[in-house]
Amino acid sequence: MEQYSPSKRDEALALLRSGTTNRAVAEHLNVPRGTVGWWLHEDRKRRGVHYEQPTDCPVCTDREFDHPAYAYLLGLYLGDGHITSKPKQHHLSIFCDAIWPGVIDEAESAMQKVMTMPRTGRRQRNNCVEVKSYSKHWTCAFPQHGPGKKHERPITLEGWQRQIVSAQPWHFIRGLIHSDGCRNMNWTTRIVQGERRRYEYPRYYFTNVSDDIRRLYTDTLDALGITWTHCTRAGKPYNISVARRASVALMDAHVGPKY
Repeated sequence: MEQYSPSKRDEALALLRSGTTNRAVAEHLNVPRGTVGWWLHEDRKRRGVHYEQPTDCPVCTDREFDHPAYAYLLGLYLGDGHITSKPKQHHLSIFCDAIWPGVIDEAESAMQKVMTMPRTGRRQRNNCVEVKSYSKHWTCAFPQHGPGKKHERPITLEGWQRQIVSAQPWHFIRGLIHSDGCRNMNWTTRIVQGERRRYEYPRYYFTNVSDDIRRLYTDTLDALGITWTHCTRAGKPYNISVARRASVALMDAHVGPKY
């Protein structure tokens, strides 16, 4: 490691104690960020200062935060989200199909609105884009996190989460559809004036193996006055269909197709 004069170290510590970031100090003094971080660590240790990583976690700080963005992100998390918690590695991941750039952008935007301090990033593998946000506090924001797959453990919302979903139901529904749902065109045939004709109509599908997550979806649809039905495919009742014209019109107005 390159040796630096005590005066430069003292200048760095003075800037750090005034609130200047490690990056800014490193750039200002032309010193590696690792060296600046080490100086800061040793200074805190010498002064007996216990360091807590700053956070704007809405649960830990009890601050006001963007409820519509949270309701949307909750829907995404329950569908295609995952939290990785390891020593020095904590992050929330939302997995999106690469063909929907709008959903990818919204996922990252929602993360940044719920917690502004953590950095975000994207990683693409084949046709999947993983949108990530790095903070161990995502487990506070999503207490449904736990070992194993979501459909293998109970999924229930905390009281404060239920209040947000109740106040922002469409954002929650939109997040669920953008993760595990779709809007497509279905078809059937009818006899019109003695002639069989093909008839097409839009339908919203939501598919999730977890009984609890499907129930959260259908309970919210019920609260919104949306008519839905179970749609069993290949003997598995994991699909929820919304096909009534008035209900589809409401879904179109508040959810819409992926983009």
